[in-house]
Amino acid sequence: MTTPGRTNVELPVLTHCPYCALQCGMAITPEAAITPRTDIPANAGGALCQKGWTAGELLTNGERLTGPLLHGRPVAWETALDHVADRLSLIRAEHGPDAVAVFGGGGLTNEKAYQLGKFARVALGTSQIDYNGRFCMSSAAAASMRAFGMDRGMPFPITDLAEADVVLLAGGNVAETMPPFVRHLSGPRLIVVDPRRTATAKLAWLHLQPTPGTDLALALGLLHLAIAENLVDEEYIAARTTGFEEVRTSLASWWPERVERVTGVPVARMRQAVRALAAAQRAIVLTGRGAEQHAKGTDTVTAFINLALALGLPGTPGSGYGCVTGQGNGQGGREHGQKADQLPGYRKIDDPAAREHVAKVWGVQPDDLPGPGRSAYELLDALGTPAGPRALLLFGSNPVVSAPRSAHVTGRLDALDLLVVCDVVMSETAARAEVVFPVTQWAEETGTMTNLEGRVLLRRKAVEPPAGVRSDLEVIRELAARLGHAWPSDPRVVFDELREASAGGLADYAGITYERIEADKGVFWPCPAPGHPGTPRPFLDRFATPDGRARFTPVEHRPAAEEIDADYPVYLTTGRVLAHYQSGAQTRRIGPLAEAVSEPFVELHPDLAEELRIGAGDMVRVRSRRGETRGAARISDAIRRDTVFMPFHWEGANRLTNPALDPTSRMPEFKVCAVKVERVA
Repeated sequence: MTTPGRTNVELPVLTHCPYCALQCGMAITPEAAITPRTDIPANAGGALCQKGWTAGELLTNGERLTGPLLHGRPVAWETALDHVADRLSLIRAEHGPDAVAVFGGGGLTNEKAYQLGKFARVALGTSQIDYNGRFCMSSAAAASMRAFGMDRGMPFPITDLAEADVVLLAGGNVAETMPPFVRHLSGPRLIVVDPRRTATAKLAWLHLQPTPGTDLALALGLLHLAIAENLVDEEYIAARTTGFEEVRTSLASWWPERVERVTGVPVARMRQAVRALAAAQRAIVLTGRGAEQHAKGTDTVTAFINLALALGLPGTPGSGYGCVTGQGNGQGGREHGQKADQLPGYRKIDDPAAREHVAKVWGVQPDDLPGPGRSAYELLDALGTPAGPRALLLFGSNPVVSAPRSAHVTGRLDALDLLVVCDVVMSETAARAEVVFPVTQWAEETGTMTNLEGRVLLRRKAVEPPAGVRSDLEVIRELAARLGHAWPSDPRVVFDELREASAGGLADYAGITYERIEADKGVFWPCPAPGHPGTPRPFLDRFATPDGRARFTPVEHRPAAEEIDADYPVYLTTGRVLAHYQSGAQTRRIGPLAEAVSEPFVELHPDLAEELRIGAGDMVRVRSRRGETRGAARISDAIRRDTVFMPFHWEGANRLTNPALDPTSRMPEFKVCAVKVERVA
């Protein structure tokens, strides 16, 4: 094992985990030894999961990229940068600025996300930018904007969870995706909504196990029961909300027995859940990817928010609604310009006032800024087509593994005139690129992250990167310079510009500095001025709507975009496992994690396995209308008989998934599609 180079900072360095949005605090030595911090609330007293404990191996892994590649061959940095800049200039000159696209990642620091959005819109002049966070919590973001006028995953500190009496978690398996989170759930009664009896569901007081794709119907049924049993908070509804009567009327047809027929959840269990939430002095409703990654994900989250509002939870101390954000900077990554329709500060790109403010900071005219572009899947789907982008710059994402209908997306990537990838290792996507830039990772650079609470944190540089590796900010600076723009790459300087660009927006960072973050162990946005304390609970007095009231919105259940039938008679749902993270590009290269789960698998119920004559360990073929993949069989009564589960950390599961998009959030329907399962002879 090689030892990363020493730095001149005080050792060990206090920083944060490279993985999920919990952003656990950790200390790291020059030898890449990890110890947990006890001063960061998200860690719950110093917990780390096995991914966090082994994160030091990311810094010493022998598979690191350490030099630029052009057509798979090592070249000098200047050669690679000149080649990319020349190709971008030629493609833009021949086909226009929208012939070049940018695809970012939810693991990028705030500084990188901000500079990437600026680079796309100013240096390239393209509207074609989005990021993989669109696949993460965009449905919850859209629903929160609809209801509250603001999207901040959990608009309260994570420590509020432990003080709650009841927590309902719809579609989240935090015991595997972010294990330290579970420590915050040791106090309340936990109600879990999930088609699988996951590790989290096994900890629950009550498990509601719906048919995949029916979470929306379940939420409607829960609110119908709350109204029928006079459990709603009429005083709160009158004082702090609008639109309840329309929702009350829309629920008339969702009587409990009908909901049971649609979802498979017994009425008695629904009553238990509603009565527990209503009786609690402090209750919290949370949603995760299981409820959100659907073609009706925004409406599903809206229905759970409607339930929370009817019970008087949001904006009430100790209670509320929140979204369990997944990616490390899924929150901050969408606040400052990576999304197709947003500018820094969570401003809408088609808002004239927003354009004027940001254009002034960037030193351009408002009319010079492009308008909204394509959402993530629509952007990937358009690559290499006559009307779509001909070049793609990709930072911190691996769509060959992570995108829905991934075989099709891979074909679109291969159809490009130019694919440029910035990554730490040779991911499945980087392997297809014309140019690969090796970039720094978490402990090799300084930058800010915004965790699932909306707390802005500082990840500090702890070790020197390998020789020949540069930061994403340096790559952006060098490409911008070749396109005629002189921009900084110092993260502190970039963050100060981000503060100015975000000032006055919903996600206002103007009063946040590196010094304040270090002194306070993080600062909650909005923080509009240097003397402002930050805002841990933004909805206590009013919501971020024009009239200060939260908005009920009527929604209606509809079936999954693809239901099971005679040809494809089984539901497929996907998710994560404890040992791995996202597309697995990092964790599959770490010895203990790869050993814990070394290959994809297919989890199926004993009854289904018996019917299909499949035994534990047998190789299983899973087919959908979009492709097929294989995995070893795992027999478990934790899954419904009509459903199989596959983890998405390997290339294969997303060959099957359905790219049907939510009309509001443009979220693909990752969580349910129809498949055929058979034993491989």
